[in-house]
Formats: sequence, structure tokens, C-alpha cells
Amino acid sequence: MDHFISTSSRRQSLLNTNKVLRNTYFLLSLTLIFSTLTATLSALFNLPSPGLILMLFGFYGLLFLVHKLSNSSSGIVATFALTGFMGYTLGPLLNMLLSIGSSDIIVLALGGTALVFLSCSIYVLTTKKDMSFLSGMLLTGFIVLVGAIISNIFLQIPALSLTISVMFILFSSAAILWETSNIINGGETNYIRATVSLYVSLYNMFVSFISVFRRQV
Repeated sequence: MDHFISTSSRRQSLLNTNKVLRNTYFLLSLTLIFSTLTATLSALFNLPSPGLILMLFGFYGLLFLVHKLSNSSSGIVATFALTGFMGYTLGPLLNMLLSIGSSDIIVLALGGTALVFLSCSIYVLTTKKDMSFLSGMLLTGFIVLVGAIISNIFLQIPALSLTISVMFILFSSAAILWETSNIINGGETNYIRATVSLYVSLYNMFVSFISVFRRQV
């Protein structure tokens, strides 16, 4: 009897995990499409950059809203608001690259982001390896990145800017590994929070790839 209950419990847990994973990738796909649309419209209409302060307030405010509403259907609306806003912030950057004939940088950044995301996802999904050990490294990496960004605001060293971009790519890769592992091992049961986590990693990685490739031109 205990064996039957244990087997049923494991089966139910596996079904729930697969559901979270499926819903996460589906919602992530929709938000990426929506974000691409807002970025395209922002670039086409040459909308102004929101500026650093407004961008930070918009991002963290909407991120807080997503987490606040993540257990209700309103969380999906908040997720689209966040990803749509982040797409809008990409518009001026994309428009600038297109205006100087650097569309190849956008393509390379998209390709690099897609390649890393697929590689990380496939690795975790096939090996089912527990990546929880990365949590401490991610926290340390975040603190180091914040410190480096603040330092470079005053120092404005090109080599440091490049280093920060590369660090962001590595940090985002580790975050994708950790979040995907967290989903398949039952640590994350909310697909809205999982979607936003993966989206933010992809956003940061894409912008960082652009920064790296721009310095190679």
C-alpha cells in the first residue's frame, strides 16, 4: 500500500513538473514574440529611450507586480506588461544599430542568445542534473556585476565594459541552467515566475552579446 502511494505521488509530481515546464516554455514563447513586436514598433517609430531611471523603475516595478500576482491570472497580464516594456527599451538600441548599417550585429546577437539558451536547456533537460549548487555562485556573481557596473559609471574603461558584458553572458547562462533545473526538480512550481526569470536572462544575454559584437567592429 505504501509502495502504491509512493509511486502515485511520484507520478503526480512528474506530471506537475511537466505541466510547469510546458506552460513556462509556451508563455516564454508568447512573451518573446510580444517583446519582439514592441521592440520593432519602438524602432520603427523612433521612440525615445526611457532613460536609465525610468527604465529601472519600470523594470523593478513591473517585476514586483509580476511576483505579487504570480498566483493569479492577472500575473500573465503583468508578465506581458513587463516583457512588452523591456521590448520597448530595446527599440532605440536596435534603431541605432540599423541606422549605422549594423544589422548583422543584431542577427549575431540573436543567434548567440538562441544557441546558448538551447544548449543550456537541452543539457539540463537531458541530464536532469541538479544545478542548485549554482545559487551561491549566482548571488556572488550578481554582487560582483553590480559593483563592476557602478565602478564603470565613474571610470568609463572600455575594457571593463567588455568584461561586464562577457560576465553578464556567463551569469545569464548560469541563471538559465539553474532555473531550468529548478523547474524539472520541482523547486519552481509557478510557471509565471519561471517565465520571467528565463526572459530576463535572455534579455540580458541579448543586450550583452550586442555590446560584445559592437566592440569587435
